[in-house]
Amino acid sequence: MSEHSPLHTARCLAAAAAPAPKLTHPGKAILAGGIAGGIEICITFPTEYVKTQLQLDERANPPRYKGIGDCVKQTVQGHGIKGLYRGLSSLLYGSIPKAAVRFGTFEFLSNQIRDAEGRLSSRQSIVCGLGAGVFEAVVVVCPMETVKVKFIHDQCSPKPKYRGFFHGVREIVRQQGLKGTYQGLTATVLKQGSNQAIRFFVMTSLKNWYKGDNTAKTINPLVTGLFGAIAGAASVFGNTPLDVIKTRMQGLEAHKYKGTWDCAFKIMKYEGPLAFYKGTVPRLGRVCLDVAIVFIIYEEVVKMLNKVWKTD
Repeated sequence: MSEHSPLHTARCLAAAAAPAPKLTHPGKAILAGGIAGGIEICITFPTEYVKTQLQLDERANPPRYKGIGDCVKQTVQGHGIKGLYRGLSSLLYGSIPKAAVRFGTFEFLSNQIRDAEGRLSSRQSIVCGLGAGVFEAVVVVCPMETVKVKFIHDQCSPKPKYRGFFHGVREIVRQQGLKGTYQGLTATVLKQGSNQAIRFFVMTSLKNWYKGDNTAKTINPLVTGLFGAIAGAASVFGNTPLDVIKTRMQGLEAHKYKGTWDCAFKIMKYEGPLAFYKGTVPRLGRVCLDVAIVFIIYEEVVKMLNKVWKTD
């Protein structure tokens, strides 16, 4: 087509007249992500607790729990309803910065590569999601998850030694140094990187499909929640084995393993391949609810911030 043709000229004028695409400022993403992360973990923590207990309940012990229901029953009988919230403080202190770092990093990276209309392709979302997942793993998730798993595992012992979050952190650092909060870093980076790559890929693909050619089309919060739940389910089936390895590496018996690959080898050798999917059901329920809630709150908070915080 000639550069001077009427059709080419019309397209250029239309492009020039079109408003610049609205990109989410990383600052807004950090604030909205933090708020969403804090609210979400308060709602879904009991399922996270049960999932972690089942994964730590190794076959060689022999098993302490017969299943999800039995785990809940024993916990409530021994510690009351609040027993299902043991370790919440450590996860809450980490969930807010975790979601803040994740969304802030994703928006920062995606803003660099979106097209003229502000659209992000599915392939590009994988790269941005991977970057966000790796960054949050190193900065927040690994130390947070290590402390959380040690707290929950500590409750299983006859005489728990951690009296609270800060006391637990002090004890871990005093006994093992800072590296004690970075156990299972490789597994955590692999898990979080793949997690966010899968979730943002699915979420971006579904949003692009829903909007079609109209990038300005708004999405109902319920639809956002549905898309988030689908993205969460995809990530669970995609990387539960990595989650199991990460949990074992961060438990109080992590000393049994020389490293991430040794942990995977021993699980396969002594417990079989199905052991890599321990805790899948409670994790599926938690993650679907988790991702749905986080994306709904995140999107709504960003809309609110756009009204009061002008960054254009």
